[in-house]
Amino acid sequence: MARYTGPKTKIARKFGEAIFGEDKSFEKRNYPPGQHGNNRRRGKKSEYAIQLAEKQKAKYTYGILERQFRNMFKKATAAPGITGAVLLQLCESRLDNVVYRMGIAPSRQAARQLVSHRHITVNGEKVNIPSYQLKAGDVIAVREKSKSLEAIQNSLGNASSVYEWITWNGEKMEGTYVSIPARLQIPENINEQFIVELYSK
Repeated sequence: MARYTGPKTKIARKFGEAIFGEDKSFEKRNYPPGQHGNNRRRGKKSEYAIQLAEKQKAKYTYGILERQFRNMFKKATAAPGITGAVLLQLCESRLDNVVYRMGIAPSRQAARQLVSHRHITVNGEKVNIPSYQLKAGDVIAVREKSKSLEAIQNSLGNASSVYEWITWNGEKMEGTYVSIPARLQIPENINEQFIVELYSK
C-alpha cells in the first residue's frame, strides 16, 4: 500500500504548521527547511506555487496520494454544492480520518494502520480499507478482540477533541458518524479554493 513515509517534521516546516499533529521537533525549528533556514531569500511566490502548496498540504494532512486525490476532486466536481467544500467533506468522510477524529488513534497514519489490520468495524462488519467512504449514520467501533490493545487505550485516554458531527460511547468503544460536516466545522487550515483553481487549469 503506497503512502508517504518520509520525514514528517521537514514537511511540516515547509508549510509552516504542524500538519501531522503535535511535533516537538517542529516547535523547536518552525522555519522552512534547508541549509540557510530563515536567512535564505525567498522571492514572491507565483499564483501556481501557492495553489500547488495548498494542494500538497491537503494531501499530506489527510495522507492521500495524487491519483486518489485527483479522483476525489472529480467526484467533488460532479457532486452538488461548492466543489472545494465537498472535496474536504470527502476527505473527512474517509474511515481512517474518522477513526482519528474519534480519538481511537493519535494520528491519521496510526488510524490507517488500525483499519488496515482489521481492528475497526463499520456497522458490525470488519473493514480494512482506510479510504472507505462513510455515510451519515454509520457506526464505527473497535473490534471486540482489539478493545484491550494498549495503543488504542492510550489514544482514547489522551483524546480531548469533540466534533459536532461525531458521537462517541467510551463504554462500548463505538461511535456514530452522525452527519457530513459543514465546511465551518472542519478545523483544518486549508484554502480549498486554491486547490479548485489549480485543478481547473
